[in-house]
Amino acid sequence: MITDLWTYSFLRYAFIAALVIGFTAPLIGSFIVVRRMSLIADALSHMTLAGISFSLFLGQYIALFADLNPLYMGTLISVLAALGLNWLRGKYVHFQELSIPIMMSAGMGLSAIFISLSRGFSVDLSTLLFGSISAVSQSDITLIVSVAVLTFLVIFIFYKQLLFLSFDEEQAKVSGLPSTMLHMLFMFIVALVIAVSMRIVGTLLVSSLITLPVAAALRFTSSFKHTILWSIIFGEVATIGGLVLAYDLDVAPGGVIVLIAVGILAAVMALEKVMSFKKKEVQHE
Repeated sequence: MITDLWTYSFLRYAFIAALVIGFTAPLIGSFIVVRRMSLIADALSHMTLAGISFSLFLGQYIALFADLNPLYMGTLISVLAALGLNWLRGKYVHFQELSIPIMMSAGMGLSAIFISLSRGFSVDLSTLLFGSISAVSQSDITLIVSVAVLTFLVIFIFYKQLLFLSFDEEQAKVSGLPSTMLHMLFMFIVALVIAVSMRIVGTLLVSSLITLPVAAALRFTSSFKHTILWSIIFGEVATIGGLVLAYDLDVAPGGVIVLIAVGILAAVMALEKVMSFKKKEVQHE
């Protein structure tokens, strides 16, 4: 793949996208996991699929949407869905987890309708579900990099506030922190990251890239900053390694990326078990 990287522009785009997504997905995922909101990624990814399929459907009848990158509509719908999730959480104060299956069901239903109404999309459905190396365009790169920069700036500027809100939401509200505004901002960023990650990982697997590197990092890190650092390292290994293997094996990159992330988690847990066993042996001696 390394030699072909300088020959084919789509490979360069895919490599840049994987590099950036491998950074942003675990970064935002660290906050998602500690807030116990992991399934929100699934809900928003399904709504993003609805937006993409809607854009492709409109492209068959309206010239403006025929030339429009469907990821733009997917990103817009994902952001609106994030706002909808926040509204539903307010409506079901004591059953906030209900907002996730409600939004996920809506996304799947809308996707099924727009896909069935179409006379055939310009892209294969498997590309939307499991990602694709060749699907990443130059306009996608612009959007992905822009979202990454925005995500980094938000995390950098509001790191302490988001950290406080993530670990103790009730205390954050009592202390006078603008929790509603911060939560909306956080959900907005989450929606953007999920939407742009779909090009490489796909709808069905994007939540795995957000949570699995964090799950591996949590097994041995002692501070939140270290968790973020190792999550990003694991995310980069999974995305870049998965992209290279997917190209060599000629398969969808999403599945390979997720399997590498699962392998990293399994390796970390196995190493943790070995270290625990050795520690017990030393104590017995």
